[in-house]
Amino acid sequence: MIDDLNELRTFDRIVHGGSLSAAARDLGISLAVVSKRLTALERRVQVRLLNRSTRRASLTDEGSLFHLHCRRVLEAVEAAEAALEQRQDVVAGVLKLTAPNGFGRRHVVPAVRSFQQAHPGVRVHLSLRDELVDLVGEGVELALRYGALDDSRLVARELAPNRRILCASPEYLRRRGTPLSIDDLHGHDLIASGSPPVSQWVFAQPGGTIAFPLDASTLCDDGEAAQILAVQGAGIARKSIWDVADDLDAGRLKEVLPNCALATSPLSAVYAPGKQVAPRVRAFLGHMVQQLQQSAGWRHANRAMPAIALTGT
Repeated sequence: MIDDLNELRTFDRIVHGGSLSAAARDLGISLAVVSKRLTALERRVQVRLLNRSTRRASLTDEGSLFHLHCRRVLEAVEAAEAALEQRQDVVAGVLKLTAPNGFGRRHVVPAVRSFQQAHPGVRVHLSLRDELVDLVGEGVELALRYGALDDSRLVARELAPNRRILCASPEYLRRRGTPLSIDDLHGHDLIASGSPPVSQWVFAQPGGTIAFPLDASTLCDDGEAAQILAVQGAGIARKSIWDVADDLDAGRLKEVLPNCALATSPLSAVYAPGKQVAPRVRAFLGHMVQQLQQSAGWRHANRAMPAIALTGT
């Protein structure tokens, strides 16, 4: 089995130039390397390919047949390389991406639609999941995620700022009262979400954090379900501002404890490292950022973060 294209290229250059020395000059390598490659190739195919003299090299019958097929292989490789070069700036192919459920439905799905209208040569495989996806293992090109990167094999690029907030419906707050401090959360109906649901809410403050243990009335492994419950008056939920911005603007939800900063992480694009990021990935990220900047979430996410966490009334 021949697994070294350099041997085939060297053989072809010998035939083309008529001698080993001509091939060496053509390829910019030493005569010794040319001779070594030819010897290795003849050893692999177990037949003499060239009749060699001090100045000339001519094909044997077997070598002539082999060279015919050799040229076909090299031409196929050259055509493949040329096709890739032509596609370096072409936005096309299959884009496999993943995003959290709620964020994906609100922001990624509309962005995918408008992106494909601008780039009809791109097919999209979209997976919406709240749990982390093994990008390398599942062959996913791009993930949009909240939170820190936990896989050293990947690269993360920040796409947008993010804030986590506590929120509840106006009806719930009228019925149960509005908390004025973190301690006031005791006795309220709290909605815990995540996969698995979180057991505490962490608030940031100068010099450290405050962990508030959850005695939740409702546990959800789906963040969007938690948001729906909050809108329906079931309690107080912790959500990313990107998920609830429209509900805040429409008055379906109100921010709770707006002066208390929850620990948060930006929205990031995560992908496998490599010398070349596919043009479709670069183009989609640029398109995604443009869409986010036009949304209510961008305005809310860029609001000044509170710097204190109130623990008493």
